[in-house]
Amino acid sequence: MSWNRQIFGPFEPLEPLEPLEPVTLHTLSRGIAYTDLHFLGSPRVIATGVLQSAAGVALVDPGPTSCLATLKDNLAQHGIRVGDVRTLLLTHIHLDHAGASGSLVRENPMIEVFVHERGAKHMADPAKLLDSAKRLYGDDMDRLWGEFVPVPASNLRVLTGGEQIDGADRRFEVVYTPGHASHHVSYYDASSGIAFVGDTAGVRTGPTLFVMPPTPPPDIDLERWRVSLAIIERWRPQTLFVTHFGPHHDTEAHLQVFPQHLAAMSQMVKRSLDVEGSDEERIARFTAEMRVYLRRYLSEDEAALYDRAAPLTLGWLGLARYWRKKVP
Repeated sequence: MSWNRQIFGPFEPLEPLEPLEPVTLHTLSRGIAYTDLHFLGSPRVIATGVLQSAAGVALVDPGPTSCLATLKDNLAQHGIRVGDVRTLLLTHIHLDHAGASGSLVRENPMIEVFVHERGAKHMADPAKLLDSAKRLYGDDMDRLWGEFVPVPASNLRVLTGGEQIDGADRRFEVVYTPGHASHHVSYYDASSGIAFVGDTAGVRTGPTLFVMPPTPPPDIDLERWRVSLAIIERWRPQTLFVTHFGPHHDTEAHLQVFPQHLAAMSQMVKRSLDVEGSDEERIARFTAEMRVYLRRYLSEDEAALYDRAAPLTLGWLGLARYWRKKVP
């Protein structure tokens, strides 16, 4: 199935929801902060974790190369240069999380890049990853994500889950947390109580207790996702840091409500597959139903921001692929 750019309306420029705040790092704990990459000019879509120590800087999910100038400017305002970065902790290799990794390593070959074994080969040789992304984004690839530079194999530190790793003078516990992606890991810093969970704990752009599942193709797995959430819950973190967007401290409530929305959204897609018509028609009905669902919990502006962080069209595609694999 081919998709034209019109499908991806949420990626069109949006009016900022609020005046852009001065570029800064937001402190979470001693030596731990995050920065807003203002993806496509929108606040609260992509966050990068920033950990500082005398041993150097670690970044959690540096984002896409299209936001690299913003990331570097944000860091520079606090005296941090790319040459100070020693570690990249990638939750997974999707372009909105890991796309800038190779560009950073090219500028600073001292950087170590931690990534799950299923994603490592695609960071070194991204041809298949980029081909898959092009099928979704077409001519919008460069505008959305920018250049994807391969990471030399010598800079990659391959994870399987279960490791204890060091970065920015901290010890992180690593667990394998698939469901959203087969190459997803999460990192827990017991000293601060912060769990960096990428997309496994969903999308939540503000304080409202609504957590939307990001379900793009190709490897959504609902059963494994529920197991991953239980693993994160066993950490009993004080803070969940989600890439879309930022820290949330009501961790127990967050992890309890998310599976409810995951189940509701997946059932919407399953029902859509039982209705006669084309996939384009199914997508149109699903996105309309989901926008009504979002408005039960969110303002119109906030609902648009969620659609920017996890486009509903991609959500249908990923879950439809999941259900079709279950029932060929």
